[in-house]
Amino acid sequence: MLSTPDLCDQFPDDVLVLDPLFNDYGGKSSFYGQVITIKCFEDNSVVKALLDEPGLGRVIVMDGGGSLRRAILGDMLAANAVKNGWSGLVINGCIRDCDEIAPLDLGVKALNTHPMKTDKRGIGDKNVPVTFAGQTINSGDWIYADRNGIVVSRTELKQD
Repeated sequence: MLSTPDLCDQFPDDVLVLDPLFNDYGGKSSFYGQVITIKCFEDNSVVKALLDEPGLGRVIVMDGGGSLRRAILGDMLAANAVKNGWSGLVINGCIRDCDEIAPLDLGVKALNTHPMKTDKRGIGDKNVPVTFAGQTINSGDWIYADRNGIVVSRTELKQD
């Protein structure tokens, strides 16, 4: 079983820990995978397009600029993430449809909830470094998340 405290104990020089800003919303409270980053502010067009692709057990890290005015993820996109094999989502922003997302076999960590959807202007960048919660995360990094927190590593960590 994944344990971020154990990873921190076993690999103290190899992990970065995100500031404890996030709440759990998905049906999986523990998840991990290789990262794909998205930078998008109040527009989830790039998120929607990426969730249509095979997830292959990866984790999408979305920097929504910490916006608390719009939800980057809703129930339809979350269901698409499950259907396409994404392990989880870490969102520096809000989600909506939290009751519908809660039972899904998907890890979802976000700042909060908000009922307003984003605009669709086609604005956003994929595979760019994102910085929030005290760390910079790159596509290709590895995310490990559980109820204790979120840990980032530049390489895959094998837990004993």
